Amino acid sequence: MENNKKEIMIPMVNIIVLFILFLSRQAVAQTSNEVIKMDVLKTEIIKMDSLLFDVAFNQCDASQFKKIIADDVEFYDDRFGLNISKENEIKSLNAKCSRPEKLTRKLNSCTIDKLGDFGAVQIGEHTFYIDGKPEGTGKFIHIWERKNNDWKLKRIVSYEHRPIKK
Repeated sequence: MENNKKEIMIPMVNIIVLFILFLSRQAVAQTSNEVIKMDVLKTEIIKMDSLLFDVAFNQCDASQFKKIIADDVEFYDDRFGLNISKENEIKSLNAKCSRPEKLTRKLNSCTIDKLGDFGAVQIGEHTFYIDGKPEGTGKFIHIWERKNNDWKLKRIVSYEHRPIKK
């Protein structure tokens, strides 16, 4: 009877070990796939950030700005409150660009995370420059919505604006 148990147990242990190895391989494959998806997402959002600021904001490209901002944008700002008008955002960009001094922005750092099937959240800090000299910093939260293959900036929270101490 004892020999019978051993003969049955050895194949069972082998099956269990193979099953565990299979599951661990599946978990590694899923993890790798998720890492790749997150890398792609981060690359896409950094590209959108660059189009929004390096092109639209810094170079005063209002047509690029219009493409990126959602029609139902909400912009919450610690200095000015709430704006829910895409047209007012475009007017604000045009007013900034018509000033004699050149206001630009540089991204300092950010994190990007997936928001389910909706899109992504970008949280970061940036520095603003006037005529190439650092003037102030601020933090932001951007909610990006993916519609088909396009990204739209849906919600903006801009806060903790601070002048640079000289």
